[in-house]
Amino acid sequence: MSRIGESELILNADGSVYHLNLKPEELAGNIIVVGDPGRVASVSKHFDRIEVSRQNREIVTHTGYIGEKRLTVLSTGMGTDNIDIVLNELDALVNIDLDKREAKAGHTTLNIIRLGTSGALQAGIPVDSVVASTYGIGLDGMLYYYKDLAGVLDREITEAFISQTSWPAVFPRPYAVACSPELLNHVGKGFLQGMTATAPGFYGPQGRILRLETTHPDLNQAIGDFELDGKKVFNFEMETSALYGLSRMLGHNALTVCAIVANRVEKKYSKDYHPVIESLIVNVLEKLVSLPV
Repeated sequence: MSRIGESELILNADGSVYHLNLKPEELAGNIIVVGDPGRVASVSKHFDRIEVSRQNREIVTHTGYIGEKRLTVLSTGMGTDNIDIVLNELDALVNIDLDKREAKAGHTTLNIIRLGTSGALQAGIPVDSVVASTYGIGLDGMLYYYKDLAGVLDREITEAFISQTSWPAVFPRPYAVACSPELLNHVGKGFLQGMTATAPGFYGPQGRILRLETTHPDLNQAIGDFELDGKKVFNFEMETSALYGLSRMLGHNALTVCAIVANRVEKKYSKDYHPVIESLIVNVLEKLVSLPV
């Protein structure tokens, strides 16, 4: 196995990985990721005890226990670029020997659940409901920097999406990647289930107009109208496609469950989404604790 150079896998002076500021023994195999650093404590307050607490920039990590189940919750910040950092460093913690700077002979699989907020793209999806993402459709182009995308890409959905939406050639080429079916069946049970579009921004890329006009004002409508074998895009957010793609390429299980805080079609916004987030956290923690591994 070839040695990974110091400039490629950067470690801190204490041996922790550069951005997460974590060492291998500080990470659990079942992980909840959230965008907002302030939401980490909203999850870990349900732990029986916390053994690790770290912060570096917007990345806050708590590792602890509920009963005998060890869990990690960490914040990623916003966007697929942050997911690129977090997923690669999470994988490095379990699948690279940091002392030798070599990939380990054996592979460790992580279970990664993203808890987030999103906006619905279909009329009739209620504000304050929850969507489990069956596929992430990336509109950001980031995963095309990785050769292994070809092995996890759902070509049928990708090509149908590009065709049906008349996807503008000047935009990054979309890509579709599936969630972990095991996590969907276990953690996603009881939630609405549909595809999720991952945008590379909050305003223009999601069709919001403040003082700047968008180049394709009908794009949200086209995304919402897309359908393949009864599958439709239920919601918009900014992380899922990269989470799914990197997890699959690296051999991990991933699922996103998002509270619907807005319905973009009906122009509705939640009066107070905090109760649904709290309920979602409790629901997901109960399901994670009952996972066999």
